[in-house]
This record gives sequence, C-alpha cells and structure tokens, in this order.
Amino acid sequence: MSAEAPIGIFDSGIGGTTIWKRIVSLMPHESGIYLADSKNAPYGTKSHDEIIALSVKNTEKLRAFGCKIVVVACNTATTNAIDYLRQSYDIPFIGIEPAIKPAALQTKTKKVGVLATRGTLSSQLFHHTMQKYTSGIEVFEQVGEGLVELIEAGKMDSKETRLLLKKYLQPMLANGVDTLVLGCTHFPFLIPEIRKIVPREFQILDSGHAVARQTKHVLEKSGLLNTSGTKPINFCYTNYKTHLLQDFIDKLELNARVAYMDF
Repeated sequence: MSAEAPIGIFDSGIGGTTIWKRIVSLMPHESGIYLADSKNAPYGTKSHDEIIALSVKNTEKLRAFGCKIVVVACNTATTNAIDYLRQSYDIPFIGIEPAIKPAALQTKTKKVGVLATRGTLSSQLFHHTMQKYTSGIEVFEQVGEGLVELIEAGKMDSKETRLLLKKYLQPMLANGVDTLVLGCTHFPFLIPEIRKIVPREFQILDSGHAVARQTKHVLEKSGLLNTSGTKPINFCYTNYKTHLLQDFIDKLELNARVAYMDF
C-alpha cells in the first residue's frame, strides 16, 4: 500500500465532514475520499445487522478506490460495526467514540449530558465506555431524534431545530449539567444554536480532534503517512442531493467537489 493512497472516510450523510475537516487541518498533504450515505441516514434508527451491512457496503467502495485506511466517521457505525470491520478486512480502521472520558474529567458539577442517536446510546461499546469512565459522574442521556434529518436538509438554524434543542437540553440544564458530549458527527453543526441555549461557561465536547490525532498516529505507525509534499486530491461522493453536501463542504472550506454516485 502506497503512503500516497487516499484516506477513506464514510458517514451516514454529511456529519463526518466535521471529522474530515479536522483530519485535513492536521494532515494537509493527505488525499481523501469521502462517502456520504445520505440515502440511508440516519443509521441511528436502524438495527445492528443493518448498520453492519451498510458499513460493509461503504468499506467495499472505499477499498475499491484504493484507500489505505478507513475512518468510520459515524458514532453509530463505530459502536455497532467497527469490531466486525476490523475482523473482516486487512486495513486499519479508525472509529469514533463519544468524548465521555474528557467530559468526566472536565465537569465541575459531576453531571454530564450526552446527545446522541438511539443506535449509539443502545450499543455495547457506549455502555462499556460509560462504565469505564463515569464513576461518580451522573450522566443524562438524550436521543437527538429528528436532528440528523434536519441537518441533512440544511436546516441547522430553523425554528424546528431550535425547538428540538430546547426540548432536549433544558432538562439537562435544570439538573445541573455543565458539560455536553455530542455523540453524533452531525451535531457539531448545531453548536451555534446550542450556544444560544446554554450558559457561557457550558462545555461542549466532540471527538473530532481525537479522531484526527489517532488517524495520524496509526498512519505513522504503519508507515503510511504521506510525507511526499504532493498536492492532495480530494473526492466526495453522495447518493442523495449533491448541492446539499456541496454547501457543507464549502462552509468547512474543504477543497473538494461533490459528485453523485449510487452506492
């Protein structure tokens, strides 16, 4: 495998672009191929077996493109499918876990909120992480039902989105939560709206930086980090509306054009 081969990234839609942005910022010479499986979003409402099947489909496509590593830029896919993927393929996989550990270390009230999909909150990996890091911490779990669909439609600042966020966050605030974990890669797009609801000192954590650092670490360890200095080539594919994804790519200042592909 060549070090100049691209990094592969997939998500159930546009959310993983927040992870891709962090990877590009840390490793600007790496090329990337991003798959937005918006046709099947959200993964969080699907069964364990369905999520595995979708993750395999995306992985097969990225392998066909010659990717040297696959970033599963979806919390639900990570918690349900990454063990299966690692057992089934001979390339490295990087997964995403909600930032439970840093939240538990940073909270002053010892009360942490987790906003995630049902598929993430019900997974074995999530519960294992909770048991490992939240001793003495009270955790308030909230399924962010409806939010992924609104983000996919580009309605981050809509009245409907604001009403849902208030519905999900106000009970946490009333119970003294001072730190929120965003357990879905779509949800960082909602931070501006969340900031309008929570106090100024309220902490909002996501996994983007940690995922980018781990991706670089694994590439270095595997001898696959691109040190050639060549100009990166980025491709982005969606099986839904290209203009919606292009808007997000442009907002994040990612140098990539979006094309439609049936996958």
